Amino acid sequence: MPPIPGSGLAKGLAVTLRTMTRKTVTAQYPDTQPELPPRSRGVIGLFEENCTVCMLCARECPDWCIYIDSHKETSPPAAPGGRERSRNVLDRFAIDFSLCMYCGICIEVCPFDALFWSPEFEYAETDIHELTHERDKLREWMWTVPEPPALDPGAEEPKEMAAARKAADKLAAQREQEQRQQQNEKGGTP
Repeated sequence: MPPIPGSGLAKGLAVTLRTMTRKTVTAQYPDTQPELPPRSRGVIGLFEENCTVCMLCARECPDWCIYIDSHKETSPPAAPGGRERSRNVLDRFAIDFSLCMYCGICIEVCPFDALFWSPEFEYAETDIHELTHERDKLREWMWTVPEPPALDPGAEEPKEMAAARKAADKLAAQREQEQRQQQNEKGGTP
């Protein structure tokens, strides 16, 4: 059956009329804050203690808006006769939000969970140069990162947690056995 001429136009006008008769809803933004979805992308926060200066985030960033500087420090050996250890120390970690396209690749590739999404979106500046947030500013954004959602009670325990629990139980059993042996030795001698 061929379509009736003008039926598409009639459907479009019906949608327009329905929309025109509804009351408009205007959010008074500065006075009332919007209710954001739980996983909204606002600004990126840095948990500096977890950063190992592996530079994966900077290498994978398609906009090259992450700037990292570091230096190596050597620490003395932990035991006599051991070797010195060297580690990278973070000097500068900055993100230029005037270039960032909020793709989240840097957060996804970070193997040490040093970068997080914060739902904060109110960081407009009058000067574009102030949109480059250094590590102290990125650390401040960490306080606005929400807690991760609770695990599903019916979900399987993560393999990492199961392995850690098994190792902890084994260690506790060994300590308990050592304490029993020490008590037996003390009880057996006059």
